[in-house]
Amino acid sequence: MTPDPSEWRKSQFRPLPEWVEGPTTRLVHGARRPDRNAGSVTYPIYQTSTFRFPAAHSEAVDGPYHYSRNSNPTVEGPAELLRQLEGGEVARLFASGMGAISATVLSLLRTGDEVVALQDLYGGTGGLLADLLPRYGVRVRTLSDGEARSPEAHVRPGTRLALLETPTNPTLRVHDIARWATACDVVGAHLVVDNTFATALNQRPLALGADVVVQSATKYLGGHSDLTAGVVVGPAALLARIDPFDRFGATLDPFAAFLLQRSLGTLALRVARQNENGRRVVEALHRHPAVTRVCYPGSGSPEEEGIAARQMSGRGGMLAISLAGGARAVDAFLHGLRLVQVAASLGGVESLASVPRLTSHRLLSDEARHARGIDDGLVRISLGIEDPDDLVRDLTRALDGIG
Repeated sequence: MTPDPSEWRKSQFRPLPEWVEGPTTRLVHGARRPDRNAGSVTYPIYQTSTFRFPAAHSEAVDGPYHYSRNSNPTVEGPAELLRQLEGGEVARLFASGMGAISATVLSLLRTGDEVVALQDLYGGTGGLLADLLPRYGVRVRTLSDGEARSPEAHVRPGTRLALLETPTNPTLRVHDIARWATACDVVGAHLVVDNTFATALNQRPLALGADVVVQSATKYLGGHSDLTAGVVVGPAALLARIDPFDRFGATLDPFAAFLLQRSLGTLALRVARQNENGRRVVEALHRHPAVTRVCYPGSGSPEEEGIAARQMSGRGGMLAISLAGGARAVDAFLHGLRLVQVAASLGGVESLASVPRLTSHRLLSDEARHARGIDDGLVRISLGIEDPDDLVRDLTRALDGIG
């Protein structure tokens, strides 16, 4: 009998001592394979597209490695670390966050099924739901922020999948994962949570009842703005349904996997600094007269503050601000920045600012954007690991110069 590939791969890593509890220790030591690494302290790159079959060609069917689109030892290292960090049975890596989300959604749905999702989703995910799924007979219902506060009223018999992003992009609204999980369990729907903004260091959706967690590993997990990747973590039975989707070709290449493994060793340190930078910057910007609104996990309402306090151990380094002068003020603000760079994406060691109406949500109509709280003066800021005093000075000086 062919062994379960997920169990076989987990067995190749040396277990950590049972007394190891800290996530930083786990991220540094949790994927050791001394039998394969030839004494190398760093995880090696298996930069190959194909693998030699055993002497007996018939044995190749049962072997773990044939072709790197299906499996590669380099990819298994970071996958194992993320499996442990998220607390799931299996983790699979993809070539991008959208590759991970698309494979998950398409593998768990069939014609006639219904998806319930937030309106507040990353633009690429929203496009997948609005444009692609209806072509294949999948019904999609999107909920406003207010409707999403009562998932039990909207997740109904016939719903097969609920897609939740919390904190949301770009307005950082927080939703109750445990409450959503209970509503989904009642009707037998799968709950998929996009945990990109928080990472498992600030929020653990599987422990709160989610069935599957997805992330764009391009962001905080990679952390250096030099790789593109995605990850899906969950129970073996569900992840087995996603395995055949490597035929779409969204497979992570070995060198990107090597970079991801390198980055995960410092993830906890980076996230801790970004959490602190977020706290310091939000305190400063709340007081600035040019800022009409600060979006930050828990700031939307007392209800959201309670949710964030329960399910998040840290609030992260993402925030958004609305400027009183609208688009004109945004241009002046961006031109006044000296440390914070104007660029898309997020989660790197460098701080970045972007304008959602021109980037992630540019395909929405003005009416649809405003309904989601994305006004013309909204700027999303991803804080890096710079010194907090320097970031506060850069941002406040740019705001002072708006005029």
